[in-house]
Amino acid sequence: MNIAKMMKEAQRMQERMAQVQDELAARTLEVNAGGGKIKVTATGAGDIVSIKIDPQVVDPQDVEFLEDLILSGVKQALEEAKALAGNEMGRLTGGLKIPGL
Repeated sequence: MNIAKMMKEAQRMQERMAQVQDELAARTLEVNAGGGKIKVTATGAGDIVSIKIDPQVVDPQDVEFLEDLILSGVKQALEEAKALAGNEMGRLTGGLKIPGL
């Protein structure tokens, strides 16, 4: 077992992981909730960058409905961002489950 070779390989993987994380932060995905009435845009890193609300769903008498739609859209966007990141990191690690990735 060549420790120097393993260390060099680990360093290359760490550099590639940083590159993938930067690429994920630059990618965006859009999720629709409530039949397209709510649009949530997130980065592949899991940051919500915008929320668009169709004025038709803004009912002052039913704010709870709007809150539920927004929450649903945000949850979907974060789930998709997490799945995207998992897929990208899985490709990098060859399917190994590394804690924290």
